[in-house]
Amino acid sequence: MSSTTDKIKGLANEAAGNVKQSVGKVTGNERLQAEGKAQEVEGKTQRTVGEAKDGVKNAADKVKNSL
Repeated sequence: MSSTTDKIKGLANEAAGNVKQSVGKVTGNERLQAEGKAQEVEGKTQRTVGEAKDGVKNAADKVKNSL
């Protein structure tokens, strides 16, 4: 997966997780709240992976350009 794809999917998972948590709180559904929190954390991790890929690519490009 590309860094952009990771970041976009990560943001989408974070948003969906937040919605699930909110719905779970409103309805008193603890399972839905937990699922939402897990999805939010998964999204943050995925977004971080995308950002790390960008960092590695940028570092590699700098090394390549300095040769």
